[in-house]
Amino acid sequence: MKERSVSYLGLDVGTTGSKACVFDADGKVLATAYREYPLLTPMPGGAEIDSAVVCRSCLAVIREAAAACPNDPVRAMGISSQGEAFTPVSADGEILANAMVSSDARAEPIVGPWSEQFGARRLYEMTGHTSHPMFTLFKLLWLREHRPDVWRRAAKFYCFEELIQWRLGLDPAISWPLAGRTMLFNVRTHGWEEAILSQVGLDAGRLARPLRSGEVVGSIPAQTADELGLPQGVLVVAGGHDQPCGALGAGVVEPGVAMYATGTVECICPAFDRAVFDERFFQNNLCTYDYTAGGMYTTVLFSLTGGNLLRWFRDQWGHPEREQARQAGADVYDLLVQGMASEPTNLLVLPYFTPSGTPYFDAKTPGAILGLRLDTTRGQVLRALLEGVALRCV
Repeated sequence: MKERSVSYLGLDVGTTGSKACVFDADGKVLATAYREYPLLTPMPGGAEIDSAVVCRSCLAVIREAAAACPNDPVRAMGISSQGEAFTPVSADGEILANAMVSSDARAEPIVGPWSEQFGARRLYEMTGHTSHPMFTLFKLLWLREHRPDVWRRAAKFYCFEELIQWRLGLDPAISWPLAGRTMLFNVRTHGWEEAILSQVGLDAGRLARPLRSGEVVGSIPAQTADELGLPQGVLVVAGGHDQPCGALGAGVVEPGVAMYATGTVECICPAFDRAVFDERFFQNNLCTYDYTAGGMYTTVLFSLTGGNLLRWFRDQWGHPEREQARQAGADVYDLLVQGMASEPTNLLVLPYFTPSGTPYFDAKTPGAILGLRLDTTRGQVLRALLEGVALRCV
């Protein structure tokens, strides 16, 4: 019989799906599990996910990944989470609304007037971020104005890191990197900024306690551990925003090194030895917030249109490949790419299918596919979409 050894579980709560990975002490991947969930578009500019579905998906992948490693029991776990999205939860534990994700732009009319009234530079000097409808601050303001019933009933507003901790039975805590993406958090003092909260009309008690990445949040209760097939006493530690978590996993452990990530969002994430509050950063909408290790800081250069554009193509035109993948047990994206044009096309794609990211923070310009002719093929369109995303990030 194989000697039992400990392992560690990482859970990533993404915009399009949740993934659990189990690693041994040397960093070798022992098991993975993934569940996809749909992106909902309830209104023009709206983009949200069902938080209850996300919770069920996360528990399912934890259970599946842990079950695949019976001789390597999980000792501890951490959560990386998409930024900005939050879920209102009532005092009796009811999820009151879906989570507006990063690409949701419904708060765009609120951003300018509120930032001007508060002071855009003042906001930046506190939070390290410039204003954009993606951030939790403006999503909360939209909720307060348009869903006052939910605003009043909500006892807590949890980002997905804390929501999953709460679902696991813990007293939730938000990591410093993820808190930084709310624009409610002072990245200098590492606490909720009362000046901002008071303008929003939000008590800090409705938010989770902030913790440095790697600090222990708590241990999973016995009943929950049994339901998930986990051993007793599994520790949950504060994780972080998905981009700096991914950078740490890619080996970014010292200043001057960066990760380029391709996912739902295209992103470059470096590490700095200090918080950078710089006029060039401010003018180009480059943020400053906590990194996931070593007391370092980071920024993100990103496009909100990335892998989600490939998923859009799959959902709109990839029905044959989806059926083929289902029958063959293949990856639908592999099949789509096999049918892609092999040479560059004469098409030009402006990949603003979501609000743009850095440096422009343009929430209004729409995407476009230019140069279409009657002889344009589906494979050429797919290649042009990927070219547009790639060129946007050069």
